[in-house]
Amino acid sequence: MDESEASNPRFFMQTLKFNELPVSEFILNAVEEMGFDETTPIQAAAIPLILTGRDVIGQAQTGTGKTAAFGIPAIEHVEVENRSTQVLIMCPTRELALQVKEQIQKLAKFKKGLLVTAIYGGESYEKQFLALKRGSQIVVGTPGRIMDHIDRKTLKLEDISMVVLDEADEMLNMGFREDIEKILSYAPDERQTVLFSATMSKEILNITKKFQKNPEIIKVTRKEITNDNIEQAYFSVRREAKFEVMTRLIDVHDLKQIIVFCNTKSKVDEVVEELQVKGYAAEGLHGDLRQTARNQVMSKFRSGNTTILVATDVAARGIDVSGIDAVFNFDLPMDLEYYVHRIGRTGRAGKLGKAFLFVSGRDRSRLRELENYTKVAITQGKIPTFKDMMEVRQTRFMEKIKANISEEGNEVFEDIVDKLKGEGYYTHHILSALLRMQIGNQTEPAMRDEDLSDERRGDRRPAGRDSRDGRNSGGRSRGFESRGEFRPEGRGGERGFDRGGDRAGFAPRRNAGGAPGAGSGEPGMVRLFISLGRKDNVSPNHIVGAIASEARIPGRVIGQIDMYDKFSFVEVPQKDVDKVIQGMRGKTINAREASIEVAK
Repeated sequence: MDESEASNPRFFMQTLKFNELPVSEFILNAVEEMGFDETTPIQAAAIPLILTGRDVIGQAQTGTGKTAAFGIPAIEHVEVENRSTQVLIMCPTRELALQVKEQIQKLAKFKKGLLVTAIYGGESYEKQFLALKRGSQIVVGTPGRIMDHIDRKTLKLEDISMVVLDEADEMLNMGFREDIEKILSYAPDERQTVLFSATMSKEILNITKKFQKNPEIIKVTRKEITNDNIEQAYFSVRREAKFEVMTRLIDVHDLKQIIVFCNTKSKVDEVVEELQVKGYAAEGLHGDLRQTARNQVMSKFRSGNTTILVATDVAARGIDVSGIDAVFNFDLPMDLEYYVHRIGRTGRAGKLGKAFLFVSGRDRSRLRELENYTKVAITQGKIPTFKDMMEVRQTRFMEKIKANISEEGNEVFEDIVDKLKGEGYYTHHILSALLRMQIGNQTEPAMRDEDLSDERRGDRRPAGRDSRDGRNSGGRSRGFESRGEFRPEGRGGERGFDRGGDRAGFAPRRNAGGAPGAGSGEPGMVRLFISLGRKDNVSPNHIVGAIASEARIPGRVIGQIDMYDKFSFVEVPQKDVDKVIQGMRGKTINAREASIEVAK
C-alpha cells in the first residue's frame, strides 16, 4: 500500500441497527443487554468488513465505539473448541488493555467457552502465567508485556489468525515501534491484521505497508466525534479563580460524575487536595501512582464512591467509564488533539454530555487554533454568580424536603421537634438551625464574582502575585486562604492541617494543642491514630480521600489532621468513629497498609 492510497480513505457517517449486521444471535443478545440498539458509524463500516477477513485500517478517535468495531468480529472469529490464542489485541496502556478486555467479555457473555486475558506491566507475572496456561482464545496486552511473555514462551503465536492494533499512533508515540514490528513478525503470515489510529502519520503508513495486505481504509469525520451529544463551552477565567469557577459549575449543573484534566502531575495533586478539602469525593490519577493505587482509584470511580477523577492526559489514556456527566479542561491541553480525546469521554451511548474549557490570558489565541482544528465553534459560557449558586442549592434542597415530607417514618423526628418546642424554641428557629447544619452557613463567596472573569484583563494579575498558578511571592496558594489553614503547629516543627468548616464554607479552627495523642481538639470530635506518616509518602488529602471513600462519610466532616514522620492523627465526629475504624480495616492509604485506632 502506498501513501496515495491512504490519502483517499472512504468516509462513513451511516449508522445501522445491530440486527442489520451479519452477526450471531449471541452478539445481538449481548448488545441488547448492554443497552445498545444502533451502531456508531465506525461500527457500521468496520464490522462487516472485518468479518469478511480483510485487513482494515480504521481512522477513529476515542468515543467512536471502536472497541466493539473490532471486538465483535474478534469474538465471531474465535473457535471456542480450540483453547489456543487465536486473537491478539495490542493497546498502548494497561488501562486501555483492561477496558478492552472488559468490553469484549461483556460482548462475549453468551458465547460459552470463550476466554479473554489481559497482560500488562504492573501486575504479577504469576497471575498472567496461570491465565495463559489455562488457555485464552483472545489476549489483550501492552507491547512490552506481550514481548516478555513471548520471550518466556508463555505466549505462543503460532495459532494467531487475527491481530488488532488499537490506538496505533499512541503506541508509536510511546516508543513501542520495535516491539510492535517484532510481535507482528512472530505471528503467522496468513493472518488478518486490523489497525485503528486517530491519525495517519508516516510511521503508521510504514507499518501498514509492511504488515497489511491491501487494507480497506475507513474513517469517521471529526464532526461525529466532537459535536454530537456534547455541549461545549469555554470560560474566560483568571488562573487563580479556576477552582472556584469549577466548583460553582459542578453545583449549579448538579454534576454527578466528572473527569477533570490537568497538564501536570503537581496540578492534579493540588486540585484533588482542594476538592477534598471542600468535601468532594475526588481522587487523582497520574504517572507517579503505582499500579495498585491506580487500580484502586479507578475501581472507586467506576463504583461511584469517587465522583470526581482528576487526571493527566497520559494517565487517563484509554480510560472508558460510562455515564460521565461532564469533562473539565482545567488546563488547555498542550497538544490540541488531546482535547478531542478528553471530551470524547462524555456524551456517550446517546446521553448528553458537557465539556467545559477554562481559558486564561494568552490561551485565547490557542482557543482559536482549537476551533480551527476541531471545525467547531465553542461558545462562551456564563460564570455562575454566587447568588446563582446559592439559589440552585436552596431550590434543590427544598425539593428534597418536599420529597421527604410525604415519606413514612418521620414520626420519630417530629417527636424531637415537639420536645424542642416544649423547651421554648420556635419552629422556624429549629428549622433554620437544621437547614444551616445541613447546607452550611455560607453568606459570603470564597471569591467575589467580579474577581473570577479574565475578560478584557489580558494577562494582568493583581500586584504581589506572580504567574505561577496564582501564588503570591511567599509561595502560598490563595486557595487555602478561604478554606482553612495549613500552618506550623509549634511543636518541634510539625505541621497541622486545619480543615475547619464544611463544604458550603470553611472557617479556620484552633489547633488541637497538647501532646501528641491528647484527646479531641473540638467538642464532639474524637482523635484517631494512623500508623502512617510523611515518610510513607502520605499527605492529608490521601487521608481524607481514603476515610471519606472507605467509611462512606463526607470529607467535609473530617477535622484537623496532624502529620508526623511515622504516624498521623485525624479528628472525626464521635458518631462516626466506629464507621471509620471498621471501614478502614484492611484498607490502604495511598497504596500503603494502614492501621487506625482511637488515640490513647
